Amino acid sequence: MKRKLEIMDTTLRDGEQTSGVSFSVSEKLTLAKLLLGELKVDRIEVASARVSDGELESVKQIAEWASSEKCIDKVEVLTFVDGGVSIEWMKKAGAKVQNLLTKGSLNHLTHQLKKTPEEHFSDIEKTIALAAKNNIETNVYLEDWSNGMRNSKEYVFQYLDFLTQQPVKRVLLPDTLGVLTHTETYDYISEIVARYPKTHFDFHGHNDYDLGVANVMEAVKAGCHGLHLTVNGMGERAGNAPMASVVAVIKDFLTDVEINVSESSLYKVSKLVSAFTGVGIPYNKPIVGDNVFTQTAGIHADGDSKNNLYFNDLLPERFGRKRKYALGKTSGKANIQKNLQELGLTLNDEELKKVTQRIIELGDKKERVTKEDLPYIISDILDSGNHQQKVFIRSYVLTHSMGLRPSTTVSLEINGELSEAHAQGDGQYDAFMNALRKLYVSKKIELPNLIDYAVRIPPGSNSDALCETIITWQNKSEEFTTRGLDSDQTVSAIKATEKMLNII
Repeated sequence: MKRKLEIMDTTLRDGEQTSGVSFSVSEKLTLAKLLLGELKVDRIEVASARVSDGELESVKQIAEWASSEKCIDKVEVLTFVDGGVSIEWMKKAGAKVQNLLTKGSLNHLTHQLKKTPEEHFSDIEKTIALAAKNNIETNVYLEDWSNGMRNSKEYVFQYLDFLTQQPVKRVLLPDTLGVLTHTETYDYISEIVARYPKTHFDFHGHNDYDLGVANVMEAVKAGCHGLHLTVNGMGERAGNAPMASVVAVIKDFLTDVEINVSESSLYKVSKLVSAFTGVGIPYNKPIVGDNVFTQTAGIHADGDSKNNLYFNDLLPERFGRKRKYALGKTSGKANIQKNLQELGLTLNDEELKKVTQRIIELGDKKERVTKEDLPYIISDILDSGNHQQKVFIRSYVLTHSMGLRPSTTVSLEINGELSEAHAQGDGQYDAFMNALRKLYVSKKIELPNLIDYAVRIPPGSNSDALCETIITWQNKSEEFTTRGLDSDQTVSAIKATEKMLNII
């Protein structure tokens, strides 16, 4: 049978120690409901006792909701050995489980508390007894436990010998400073689990050396009974072991272990925590980053079409996401075909070749071309195929300075002959058109009138989106339209104008 592993989320307590992060009362309540109700973690640590009136109010509201849902035993609060002050705070808040912070290394005990082990143990015993008297369950943190195991193992075992005789439900082993290697994590926890087989041990990993996930894996292999994680790896300094990565690792590599967490809710919760905190998710963050299910290289998209050659077990659908195929200078036809299929569009081989080349050109200038840009690119390509190019706008300089009229110098090639002109106007594009008119007057050619000018970007795009400019011209009694496409609005208008010059 699979071994049950508890997952405790401490985003609302330890995750809130991320620099600049503070959840409001309503945000904490919203996340508590989501973590327990939808993500289905086993427990949540929601606050530190005595911190503030706002913290007290948030725990009150969470405790009230959890009591109504009959899951108050899943809500935990960090408390202190403080003569009962934390216990009184918990009674006011309505919380029923304390995570008591104590010293797990002789170094912390000697230099911070300046007490002997016996004095510390006596204070802890009184605190645990007071909690029990008030119907509050106790778990105990051994702060700096990892350094304790390295430098004062005799003290750690002396403390655990005492603690395992107390009415304590769980012993919480934190790598407080994120200093453990994966081999140390395995060795230390194996030794402790073997020595105290009837005690429940949680591992609380930090990520200072980017070893949080590796240490969690080794802790589980060593026989720990629970893990402390945070959404998006939030936490002090480099943060804590990240929820999404750990859940995926457990599901795929530690198959003798069973957890309750719902993978399909990880992305939603991750996004909400990012929105509440203002802390962005790196694009390449495993499982929840924007780019982690995006194939960029054309060869990968081609392989995906041929027996899923570039798939692994991290299928995006597991996490409520979809695979994407990026469009840019490394795109091949396969990438573009995948995106066209999603849009329901079909191109022949020649059109596909032109669109691919256009995307590569745009990718050289603009890092990201989106699926939403594709219809505009196709429209631009098909529009370009309607005429033979004899007129080329070879070069131009556009100036726009405060207090001075915009001006343009343009170099034009018609049938292999270069000519140049300079003009001012009411805007950069007006100046550009005035310069063109000078050139065409000298050739005794009249330019058509511009009668409509429209600019659009794909819906939901940002300021770096591709911009399509659609210009309607009137040449005597005839009207016609040209399109230009570029990430710069003025340049897209110039491209539309170049098409007009070739049409006339």
